[in-house]
Amino acid sequence: MLVYDISKAVTFENVERWLKELRDHAESNIVIMLVGNKSDLRHRRAVSTEDAMAFAQKNSLAFIETSALDATGVDDAFKQILTEIHRIMSRKAIANGDAAGNKQVPKGQTISVANKGPKGAQAGSKGPESGGKCCK
Repeated sequence: MLVYDISKAVTFENVERWLKELRDHAESNIVIMLVGNKSDLRHRRAVSTEDAMAFAQKNSLAFIETSALDATGVDDAFKQILTEIHRIMSRKAIANGDAAGNKQVPKGQTISVANKGPKGAQAGSKGPESGGKCCK
């Protein structure tokens, strides 16, 4: 995830450099999502959604705007990127097949992206995952 602050244009200006570094040093099938954070600061927006969407489209990136403060879009961002990673890995497994020439996706561990608190969190927890505030 390449994250920039929608209220600070300089963070968006750095995205192109970060993207180049990722593509230079990561596998070619890496999944990259452009994330405009702090969407709760609409009144201080310095980067338009349209500009960010155009950049994402030009560079074949997924795109979403989020707010870590009020959790808007955060779950969707992770679900979207995990779905894309799963799709790519499944294709890769099918294309590779096993030694006997079977083209089956191997069984693996289920990954739940449901909105659950951190490990050990109890029901009714007031952490950020349950809508509570974590910090003052």
